[in-house]
Amino acid sequence: MAGSDPFLLFQEWFAAARASEPDDPTAMALATADSSGRAAVRMVLLKQADTRGFVFYTNLESLKSSDLRVNPRAALCLHWAKLERQVRIDGPVEPVSDAEADAYFATRPRLSQLGAWASKQSHPMAGRFELEQAVAAATLRFGLGAVPRPPHWSGWRVVPEHIEFWHQRAFRHHDRQLFTRGPNGWSVQWLFP
Repeated sequence: MAGSDPFLLFQEWFAAARASEPDDPTAMALATADSSGRAAVRMVLLKQADTRGFVFYTNLESLKSSDLRVNPRAALCLHWAKLERQVRIDGPVEPVSDAEADAYFATRPRLSQLGAWASKQSHPMAGRFELEQAVAAATLRFGLGAVPRPPHWSGWRVVPEHIEFWHQRAFRHHDRQLFTRGPNGWSVQWLFP
């Protein structure tokens, strides 16, 4: 265990997941709530994790972004079945900087970049052909040149107040450690499973 630093422990567990998980170890459930408290959860991909927080990218006109603007808090859950481990994170959210979003967008495959321009994420469409037409239009728009980041596409950072590490053990004698951020740093508490 990484003592009282949840970020070191997360990096250890994340490295193990990257080495052993057959499916995408960056997949995480993101929970948000709208202004009325209606909760929503969906899968997103973790793109950065450091002492500032946990970052994912999305369309800023999506329902998740709408939720985060009116209720700027979120919860995340990463589950690595092969390792029998889970990490839960919650806290306020903040937008990433334009420079961070630009840098990450530049690393995406070209078809994903074009898809970011084409998709009106979470909005109704007549059928799949409408999306295919929008991708074709974006392809024509940018030709063979670089595809810039759309103004409606960026990232959110969950700034953790709590990080819980759960490790499955036999007979439901699981290990659970809850790290809580306070004014003087992180404290850690073992929890009954």
